[in-house]
Amino acid sequence: MDNLRLSLNNSRTRLVATSMILSTILTASVLAFVYVTANRSIEAETRSVVSAELTGLADEYERRGLIGLITAIERRLPSAAERDALYLLTDRLGLKLVGNLKSWPVNIAAGSGWVDLELRRADNDQLVSVSAASIRLPGGERLLVGRDAASRQQFDRVLFRSVALALGIALVLSVITGWLFTRLVFSRLSDIASTAENIVSGDLSKRMPLRGTGDEFDQVSGTLNNMLDRIEELISNLRTTSNSIAHDLRSPLSRLRQRVEALSEPGKSDLDREIDIARATGEIDHVLRVLGQLTEISRAEAGLGREQFETIDLQQLVGDVVELYDPVAADQGVQLEVRGSAPAIQGHRPLLSQALSNLLENALRYAPADTAITISIDARDGLAQLSVRDRGPGVPPEELDRLQLPFVTLDPARTERNAGLGLALVAAISHMHGGKFAARNCDPGLETTINLAQQR
Repeated sequence: MDNLRLSLNNSRTRLVATSMILSTILTASVLAFVYVTANRSIEAETRSVVSAELTGLADEYERRGLIGLITAIERRLPSAAERDALYLLTDRLGLKLVGNLKSWPVNIAAGSGWVDLELRRADNDQLVSVSAASIRLPGGERLLVGRDAASRQQFDRVLFRSVALALGIALVLSVITGWLFTRLVFSRLSDIASTAENIVSGDLSKRMPLRGTGDEFDQVSGTLNNMLDRIEELISNLRTTSNSIAHDLRSPLSRLRQRVEALSEPGKSDLDREIDIARATGEIDHVLRVLGQLTEISRAEAGLGREQFETIDLQQLVGDVVELYDPVAADQGVQLEVRGSAPAIQGHRPLLSQALSNLLENALRYAPADTAITISIDARDGLAQLSVRDRGPGVPPEELDRLQLPFVTLDPARTERNAGLGLALVAAISHMHGGKFAARNCDPGLETTINLAQQR
């Protein structure tokens, strides 16, 4: 009993059973319809033939009288057995005049419509099932015409056995089909489950298997793989960020402790104390700035703030940011150029402004004097693009993919001015807007691009 209960709790068993039941019900319904329709068609045809014969014999009676009717019936009797035809003509008292039935049925009045009854044949005295109709002739005679129902009953039995056999075959086929279907489905699910177990065990490099069929299972696996890629990327960033936080905050906190300890040293002048306080405050500001940037990256990665999305004109957004940085660029001898256009998008205005500002600050940091920084606006493949290109030295090709990682900087040493979080925030904002961050060397210079979904 426990094994049976366990088997019934199995999804594969339930799916096969459901398939079998539904297929059986559908097949039985179709076969029952065929069976009933065939029987009705045969019965309707029999009634039509008998009614036509009754009408013909009644016409014969009207034209040639009783003798003519008897003659007409006698002509039909030799071939009656082949046609399963039955005839009986009696006088007004019920005495048989002609026909292959022995006597008029008891309790059946002439003209009472279509009846099913049992009568004895005159030729072999056998009791047969008869489907017949009758009329009373103008002279009082009674005429009955019918068909032997034995052949139809035999046909019913053959048809019933055929229907039962077809139903049995359909049942077997439904079981086989259900088993094959569940085997296909559960083999794919088993592959996905096995891969998921490996991932749960800690192997984040595993991916859901794809068979290249493009079916729903491949689509689900592809979506899961994209999710796993993103999770692996986030975990990798988290590890890098955790290690970098420990590295980047240790130094300013150590210096801060030294400044605080120095305040208690005897013999320090007020000026020295003010200098130590100012330096300690600077270290605190640096720590707060790093933590603030990390918070902004985390919020963007989590998609917080999407409820603040609004329609943004990218040309206006770029114009506002360029107007803010134009004096800074002019002081460095750098010209800011804006090119292109793109349709409006739905986005977070302050974050997009911050992302573009970070790209401009990064470009201004490395742009030589008497050069131009180009800010391009474009739209392609359903994405709006904001690109910033400087004419500086660029970056080593092997470092391009690492630019968007937290605390990655090409400076020999991280400074208060550059903690390596600016492009990481840009990448997080791009992802929040359904796009991604990209960078490439342009010889000369570096071009950084934010891709943004145009419709969300």
